[in-house]
Amino acid sequence: MQIYLDYSATTPPRPEVIAVMGSAMTHGWGNPSSLHSWGSQAATVMETARMQVAELVGAPGDAIAFTASGTEANNLAIMGVAQQYRKPRHIIISAVEHSAITQPAKRLEQQGWHITQLPVDHHGQVNPTDLAAALCEDTVLVSVIYGQSEVGTLQPIAELAAVIQARRHQGLSVPIFHSDAVQVAGRLPIDVEQLGVDLLSISSHKLYGPQGAGALYVKPGTDLVPLIRGGGQENNLRSGTQAVPTIAGFGLAAQLASQELLQENQRLLKLRNRLIEQVQSHPELVLTGHPQERLPHHVSFYLPNADGERVTGKALVRQLNMAGIGISAGSACHSGTLTPSPILKAMGFSDAAAKTGIRLTLGHQTTEADVDWAAMVLRQLVERVMVNQLVTVGLH
Repeated sequence: MQIYLDYSATTPPRPEVIAVMGSAMTHGWGNPSSLHSWGSQAATVMETARMQVAELVGAPGDAIAFTASGTEANNLAIMGVAQQYRKPRHIIISAVEHSAITQPAKRLEQQGWHITQLPVDHHGQVNPTDLAAALCEDTVLVSVIYGQSEVGTLQPIAELAAVIQARRHQGLSVPIFHSDAVQVAGRLPIDVEQLGVDLLSISSHKLYGPQGAGALYVKPGTDLVPLIRGGGQENNLRSGTQAVPTIAGFGLAAQLASQELLQENQRLLKLRNRLIEQVQSHPELVLTGHPQERLPHHVSFYLPNADGERVTGKALVRQLNMAGIGISAGSACHSGTLTPSPILKAMGFSDAAAKTGIRLTLGHQTTEADVDWAAMVLRQLVERVMVNQLVTVGLH
């Protein structure tokens, strides 16, 4: 039995998506910037996809800029704001951001920028009061992740946006507000107007589209400096001939996700809660992240009594893979290292505990039988490795 439970890392492209990409490669292969009929056909395919992606997040079509990934969208948001200033300013991020945010921020810090990391509670949530206290006249950007990929916690984005906008009524400077919504798009309803964000990043391969496509919502009137210069495509935000087939697949995936969102959301919530209940029945597995305000498909645990060396999240991933079950050790981007998870550390976990985190994420192909089997295998595996913790070999 093969059970894939790593949908937060990537999702399999839907058959309909593969079909529309094939059609675009066959009939829409022209350069969308060209004025002849071949170019016009490609441009039509691309603009259809732009509207499909825009509708997923409640945005106008001309507010969507296509990128090659969610990571690029995040980098465009951070650096696109920062590069407008000749002198270093102040940026606020949360302590539980994806590396696609923390790494650009670190780069700016090396260049003299002041970077504030907002603390989080033990569930991984930011307190809006802390944001209010951190804002200053020099703050030009705030970036807070919407749904945390490693522990599943949802942030109060609308409340944070309200804190920022309150400065306008006080006659103070109002920074640009960005949110990384890569894990949320296609899984929860998003309306950028209601959220109050100026910039929002999403990714195709997290919602059953192809890898190699992302998008950044840019609120009209928000200025950004492009990372890539050249032909001025994507409203001068991302030069380079667009990958029309990939974008077409992204667009259809977004449309299908929007159409099925409410029904799939409820199905995943039931499966998620079923998995949490079954796994938590083992005393050695404790839930991480917020128990209620979390992504509907996301389950994450840690082992409080493991030594963090002989028994690690990475080791559990390997053992479960041998049993035909695919999960992740925390964030997939960090699964190749034994350093403590910076996310769990920010939430107050010890170094040892922060090495034991695992993540199981559900998707279209997940069934109750999959959840029940995975929970049973995980419980048995943890029982065995904990009993033999001091003598286990090869689990570090």
